[in-house]
Amino acid sequence: MDPSFLVPVALAVGLVLGAGVAIALQLSAKRGHRAATVMTPTVPDGVDAVLDALESAGVVIDPSNNVLKASPGAHTLGLVFNGALVHDALLDRVAEVRRTGESISEEIDLPRGPFSDVVVHLFVRVARLGTRYVLLLAEDRTETRRLEAVRRDFVANISHELKTPIGAVGLLAEAIESVSDEPDQVKRFAKRLRKESKRLGQLTQEIIELSRLQSETALRKPAIVRIDRVIDQAVDQNRVEADARRITLASGGERGSTVWGEEPLLVIAVHNLIANAIQYSPEGSRVGIGASRHDGVVEIAITDQGVGIPEEDLGRVFERFFRVDPARSRNTGGTGLGLSIVKHVVQNHGGDVRVWSQPGKGSTFTIRLPEATSAPEAAEPRTTPKEVTA
Repeated sequence: MDPSFLVPVALAVGLVLGAGVAIALQLSAKRGHRAATVMTPTVPDGVDAVLDALESAGVVIDPSNNVLKASPGAHTLGLVFNGALVHDALLDRVAEVRRTGESISEEIDLPRGPFSDVVVHLFVRVARLGTRYVLLLAEDRTETRRLEAVRRDFVANISHELKTPIGAVGLLAEAIESVSDEPDQVKRFAKRLRKESKRLGQLTQEIIELSRLQSETALRKPAIVRIDRVIDQAVDQNRVEADARRITLASGGERGSTVWGEEPLLVIAVHNLIANAIQYSPEGSRVGIGASRHDGVVEIAITDQGVGIPEEDLGRVFERFFRVDPARSRNTGGTGLGLSIVKHVVQNHGGDVRVWSQPGKGSTFTIRLPEATSAPEAAEPRTTPKEVTA
């Protein structure tokens, strides 16, 4: 073949590919743009550079529906396999753009890849690229949709949970008004009113705390935290309630463990687990709190001798507002947010929380955190458990 023939061919391909730069940028900048104006190309191989740099998915399709070029995001989302578009729904959009010449912008649900059952929610833009090619851009909005669903559920749950204490406050206020000339009745209703007000305040505070934890993916001021101090503070905060129920708090285990994090948040997490253990334990029983470390992991275990959790509920105990025994929780003032707060605190510290339980034999909740790589002092020797009757 005459080499001079390749020169105009190369220039023509460069013009087509370079035109894709302008269209890709316009489609990314203007959602729902119906038509793209082809601009004078500046870099012949610009489409390759743009697609390689895209965080979202971008695909150039030739007239035979072969994938000429695909961005890394397109492969990650499973849109391309063996040099072709995986999904018929996308091929249908490509065919429509070729037939009408007009761009398409819409949201669509697709499986992730040819073999997966996982569905991704995409915002897809399809437009002509020159006279022969079609450009497809896809933005993954799966997480956005999930967060919107979580937010809706959260608001609905909050509304439902607030109805009970707010309704009780209103009824008790009316009851007090109706028996204003009976001191004993006034005192009885006022006591219940105070209890409901306290519960409402606790629920509001925990909603605020949980919202903050869910909106943050990192700790604000991490520092070396001594697990001994965390446990001591959490035990101390639960002493009055444990004393009222004649429950023994036994703390012990391996001392000197440290983690990176925020001490107040870790205290809240351990406090909630101890309070939960006390709430579901019979009077005169024992709650154990122990710390250990091995293979770079620090564990804090809280064990009770309570009613236990049915196996079918174990996977749901960390859900917002979930209660194993709703009637018992309401009688004891539980909000159903304590364990959810524990989960988010621990996750924000790079750890996880696990639960073991059997009905009638009690439960053990275990917080697992990465051990700090350096500590202010040498670790203290192992101590024998000490019992604290709160």
